[in-house]
Amino acid sequence: MSWQQQVIFVVDDDERARESVCALVSSMGLESMAFASAEAFLEFYTKDKPGCLVTDIRMLGMSGLELQAELSDMGSLLPVIVLTAFATTPVTVQAIQRGAITLLDKPYLEDDLWNAIRKALALDARKRVEEAHRQAIRERINELTPSERTVLSYVVAGKPNKVIANRLDVSVRTVENRRSEIYTKLQAESVVDLVRMVIEADMLDT
Repeated sequence: MSWQQQVIFVVDDDERARESVCALVSSMGLESMAFASAEAFLEFYTKDKPGCLVTDIRMLGMSGLELQAELSDMGSLLPVIVLTAFATTPVTVQAIQRGAITLLDKPYLEDDLWNAIRKALALDARKRVEEAHRQAIRERINELTPSERTVLSYVVAGKPNKVIANRLDVSVRTVENRRSEIYTKLQAESVVDLVRMVIEADMLDT
């Protein structure tokens, strides 16, 4: 994913602060979108939109920390950079715990903000590639038949074919055939591959 496809979303109820961040982003040849409130941003944003978020902490209405929580609840991958003129240890801890990659004091140095944005965009791109990979694995697992998924769960649990056959009341040859189909459909070459895929897809209960 190229940076030209990513957007820096700026959320701040101070118009001059928004304009300052957007001017910096524009000078670097990137696209920005500004919002005067967290609520306005959430009305617009969907989690498939790549980029990063630069948000103030103290705003009228929803705060930057509350915005972070909303993004987390919607499963957003968007990296967050927090700006504040009122940095305290508890605020910093909350921001980092909620996924902010950094917290910068206002007034900030342009180089510091730009470096944070670069880091955020690189993180966003990497996380989206990883999520696309996980989704591809999930789709392949979902293509398995119910009986194949049952066998997969036993294989991942480390059960040998004979044990699986006894528990399912089928022949060992049937288990072998189902395992062969599982390997083919999941594009796996070993049990290690199967376990890794199930873990990556977060489908341990398959």
